[in-house]
Amino acid sequence: MTTISLVAGNCGRGRGYEDGRFEFRSNLYLGKDFLASDLFNNNPFRRRANGCLSKALKGFENGNGRRFRVIARVKKGKKHDYPWPDNIDLDIKDGHLTYLSHFKPLAEKPKPVTLPFEKPLVDLEKKIIEVCRMADETGLDFTDQIGALENKYQQALKDLYTHLTPIQRLAIARHPNRPTALDHILNITEKWVELHGDRAGYDDPAMVTGIGTMDGKSYMFIGQQKGRNTKENIFRNFAMPTPHGYRKALRMMKYADHHGLPIITFVDTPGAYADLKSEELGQGEAIAHNLRTMFGLKVPIVTVVVGEGGSGGALAIACPNKLFMLENSVLYVASPEACAAILWKSSQAAPKAAEKLRITAQEHYKRKIADGIIPEPLGGAHADPVWTSQQIRFAITRAMDELTKMDTEELLRHRMLKFRSIGGFQEGKPVEPERKRNMKPSDASMLNAADIESDLEKLKKNILEAKVPSDPITDQAIEKLKQDVDNEVTRAFISMGLQEKLESLKLELSRASDNQTLNRNLKVKVDKLMQEFKQNLSRPGTYLGLKQKLEKLSMVSRLIEQKEKGEKLKAEVNQKIPSEIKEKLEQLQTAQANLSKGDPLDEDLVAEAVKAKKELIEVLKSANLEIVGVAKRKAAAELQEKIVNVKKEIDGEIERVIDVAGLHGKIEELKAEMAIDSSSPKVEKLQAEIKEEIRTSLDDTALKQKVENLRREFATSSEEVIDDKVIAENGRW
Repeated sequence: MTTISLVAGNCGRGRGYEDGRFEFRSNLYLGKDFLASDLFNNNPFRRRANGCLSKALKGFENGNGRRFRVIARVKKGKKHDYPWPDNIDLDIKDGHLTYLSHFKPLAEKPKPVTLPFEKPLVDLEKKIIEVCRMADETGLDFTDQIGALENKYQQALKDLYTHLTPIQRLAIARHPNRPTALDHILNITEKWVELHGDRAGYDDPAMVTGIGTMDGKSYMFIGQQKGRNTKENIFRNFAMPTPHGYRKALRMMKYADHHGLPIITFVDTPGAYADLKSEELGQGEAIAHNLRTMFGLKVPIVTVVVGEGGSGGALAIACPNKLFMLENSVLYVASPEACAAILWKSSQAAPKAAEKLRITAQEHYKRKIADGIIPEPLGGAHADPVWTSQQIRFAITRAMDELTKMDTEELLRHRMLKFRSIGGFQEGKPVEPERKRNMKPSDASMLNAADIESDLEKLKKNILEAKVPSDPITDQAIEKLKQDVDNEVTRAFISMGLQEKLESLKLELSRASDNQTLNRNLKVKVDKLMQEFKQNLSRPGTYLGLKQKLEKLSMVSRLIEQKEKGEKLKAEVNQKIPSEIKEKLEQLQTAQANLSKGDPLDEDLVAEAVKAKKELIEVLKSANLEIVGVAKRKAAAELQEKIVNVKKEIDGEIERVIDVAGLHGKIEELKAEMAIDSSSPKVEKLQAEIKEEIRTSLDDTALKQKVENLRREFATSSEEVIDDKVIAENGRW
């Protein structure tokens, strides 16, 4: 195919020749009839060196008698314009019109991909390959060994694929080599032509549509198409359709409904594409329009879930009379990773979420969402794509034979009743008008900072003031704290996805004998698991309740340890102090009490006290205890009085700020709201506004200084004033 462009004229820049002729290159275009006789008769053009053809025209002269010259450049075009070939066979009997589709056979066979749970099978495969290699190299007969290994492999494969967990089935559904919608369509149809475009300016490659025949009957096929490699996945947008794709599917549904073609849809998408452009183009409206339209179509509809079906993006082409799912396909409202991130704040809990979501074909069939399960070969659909496609064809054919016998009214009612029967309801049971649900279980046991500080202070007080080594109330509180920590740790292991590893280690530890030391490998596993747990725990903003309780438990353990050491040291000192010194110390305490009442000071008693002090120091030194310093404590009553005075001063300053800022109205409003619901957002908002206005208006520099001085004074009164720093060998006094 060639094209010729002609230009002529005398109104532009030109070039003169010796014979008086001019050649002009202007934008005056000549029509077909102007040179028809010359172009196709005897080729009157003269070829020039630059590839152009030129001819002087008769009858066209300017005022000076000079003629025009036409310049024609011949351009070589494409062999044909895509997608139409040069010669189209109008009498095609079978096969596929490949020039209408971007889907071509792969130049290279896809590389095998091993899923994490398939590693035991890989080890057996390596052993079989190694034995075969040895047989080839040595020439020995290893038939029995190879047969035994192959039988073992087949048995392991069967055991593995008959006891798959939901998260493992999800991994198979997402397998890179899993057959796509077009793979199945090409395997089950005798003739196939792909149709394109939404007739609104775009053709979404993530949604494929077309007409195909099975057993001489025509069907409309619609499916979501994944890529078979990275390049195709990018082109297909990872099977996430845009609004153009759903409107393209809608156009084909209406076309099929108009011409009476049964509809077959293949679902394989993680969900509709949720970018900004798609939302601007009406992603939600396009899906909703498809849902409404599918329930009114007057032709049979059969849907097959061949991979994963994500949320409304899958449902937009999955409102059928019959829904089938491949054995290892999944259908969900939210992916397990997204669900785990919402509920447990970590995508590591995806296995637990997959189990709770009931995403597998078996669960959907049990709940009558799916009408049947199409079997897959051991190893998944990618192990034998053709066999899997034929199983899909058998299921579709049986369903269509049943549905085509129904008239229009029966067909529409059958589709409506299928969806109306999903789920359940209860009658006669009262419904709570407002019910608060805690979506995150770990928050239920997570205390706020004030509660933890209060509990910690109570435990401190009980431990330090206990007269006996073991106090039942304190022991009960500590035991409860340990149980809470154990429960939090268990939940943390589950949310981190480490529960299986933990159970496996527990099983190995239980098998080891009690008197046998742990072997090196088991120790390495334990250390690795704890390191992974601590690494996840150390991430900021996660597992706050567990972290707070662990700090609280650590503080209580240190207090108990200090208490036990103090009691032990006190008992040792009391044993080594002579009874005479004890009597003198008792007299000194009595004199101190009398002195506080106003009695005169006895100088002889003072001398006795100094002497008793020196004797006590000698006794302590003989017990291998060093004197670090002498404790000087202020009267508790005086310190308490200062604390009360500072508190009154702070309260008075806050009251003054409330009066000046006019916050009484807001405070009354806050009280009224708290009486209705203390946890409402409005209460939190009012509290924040009142605190912010008080903080802004309050000049707290002087108050902060007083509180700091009081804190130092209290610390000084509760600590020892050290005269000389002496290192003790067995203890400190």
